[in-house]
Amino acid sequence: MRHEIVFASAAIEDLKRLRAFDRPAVRDAIEVHLRHTPEKVSRSRIKRLRGLRKPEYRLRVGEMRVFYDVVQGTVEILAVVAKADAENWLRRSGEQE
Repeated sequence: MRHEIVFASAAIEDLKRLRAFDRPAVRDAIEVHLRHTPEKVSRSRIKRLRGLRKPEYRLRVGEMRVFYDVVQGTVEILAVVAKADAENWLRRSGEQE
């Protein structure tokens, strides 16, 4: 099944702040991994986050992390953050179960 991908306004701003070198890599990874199988957990690429209601998943793209939810055939990209900032972002923006 082909999923629609929707970016939150904060995620769009995150993408704009990325280096020009990183931006296409993140977009390509989103298209390849989240368009058809966004819930397919793998050892290192896609991880389902525990203890959080939102975001549900994390996609690893090099040193970047893409946090997203899957709702009725739509992948909602919430944020794109550097690995070093991911824990702080989750603490600030993640919703506990």
